[in-house]
Amino acid sequence: MDSLPDLSAVHVVGDRVLVQPTDADDRSAGGLYLPAGVKAKDRVQGGRVVKVGPGVVIPNPDYSAAEPWAAEASPVRYLPLQARVGDSALFLRGEAVEVEYAGAAFLIVPHAAVLALVRPQHPEDIDYGA
Repeated sequence: MDSLPDLSAVHVVGDRVLVQPTDADDRSAGGLYLPAGVKAKDRVQGGRVVKVGPGVVIPNPDYSAAEPWAAEASPVRYLPLQARVGDSALFLRGEAVEVEYAGAAFLIVPHAAVLALVRPQHPEDIDYGA
């Protein structure tokens, strides 16, 4: 994959994921094999997650407009996404939107269209035993 442009000005909204697509071959970047039938139909594509949105908007149970003296709270919260920056993702190609930023091609994929994630182990994923 090519080096990424500076994406600090890019803000992915909602439950979307910004993906840098991988070259089409028989294996995803994370090592998952793509079956010939799926590849031939171009229904599934792989790529590397480079940015994620804040998540799915849900009501904030701590918010009340009826109590103006209470500490200021947002009327919404975000349920975080499973995808993280650095993950390899397999997703439904038909759901993705192609965009170009700073001369590089990206795909914006709704989180619901992500089929599988392959991730290097993050420190928060380590099970230290119970």
